[in-house]
Amino acid sequence: MKAALVERPGVLTVRDVPAPEVDDYGVRCELLYGATCTGTDQHILHGRMPWPINYPVILGHESIGRAVELGPRVRYFRLGDLITRVGAPPDPDGAYDVAWGGFAEFGLARDHRAMREDGLPAQAWHGHRVNQVLPAGFDPAAATMVITWRETFSYITRMGVGRGAAVLVIGSGGNGLSFIANASNIGAGAVAMIGSPGRLATGRAAGASACFDYHARDEELVAAIAGSFPEGFDFIIDAVGKAGQTDRVLPLLKPGGVIGIYGIDDFDANAIHPRRAKGTFTYYNGGYDEEEAHERVVALVADGKLDVSTWLDAASAFALEDIEAAFQALRERRMVKALIRLTCSGT
Repeated sequence: MKAALVERPGVLTVRDVPAPEVDDYGVRCELLYGATCTGTDQHILHGRMPWPINYPVILGHESIGRAVELGPRVRYFRLGDLITRVGAPPDPDGAYDVAWGGFAEFGLARDHRAMREDGLPAQAWHGHRVNQVLPAGFDPAAATMVITWRETFSYITRMGVGRGAAVLVIGSGGNGLSFIANASNIGAGAVAMIGSPGRLATGRAAGASACFDYHARDEELVAAIAGSFPEGFDFIIDAVGKAGQTDRVLPLLKPGGVIGIYGIDDFDANAIHPRRAKGTFTYYNGGYDEEEAHERVVALVADGKLDVSTWLDAASAFALEDIEAAFQALRERRMVKALIRLTCSGT
């Protein structure tokens, strides 16, 4: 089968690798579509991940697969199911690794519920809880966004964002826009975005009540935001993680507020100077759990409250063989996320 591998930092190729074989709890899936993650995928592609990556490595963690073969102990998946976060496994002989392995023609999901019931240790099944079934009729191209929506929805609800909260989001990429949409859907009272000038209208479409250009000087930016939101914010979420970006808006956080750095751009270099804040605050470090947010996100999609068109064009996909062109489009900021068609059928 074909798969997209980063051979070494800066070198992305599409080449043949062995198709995965089904084991007892495995679900072999034809991978239909995958979406690019501007953060993680780009960091892996350019050798900037804050933890070790074993190259060569198959990219992709936002892929949707259709079940075509079930292992003998599989009980909670059926042939034809659309399944989230499916990826190819690493090569057993170490010829290549996977950074979740979603950009390939075939991949494996695992029946984590059956594995748990049968007494397998948690380390064997816990990471596969991301393999969730989507309702019948769900558009597999649009479904690629479910992964980002689940991550960000879980993050902000764990953080404590609720109805009436004032939320400031730093970032106008796929994650930043998802935080905005989810905060709006939860019922936040005010949602503001700091982002690229070309994405301010997109931020408003996602649900932001006000958007600000991150290029502004620190004092000008803080003054402009404070003029629109004089009471400040209960929550500040940094979806990018560039050093200094969170720190410069810390004066906008209300006493008792919560701040979280979700992005990984400067993972080891980020710092917060607490005395810039108006009072005591909490740094959120509780992560997210995709499984816990799955049903809620699916319901929001069904209710029309999450519209994929804000993030990507579900009717226009790059072929797997053209994945480098997709990343070039991202580098040129021609789109928020690129959609990759992983098989010829793609339906």
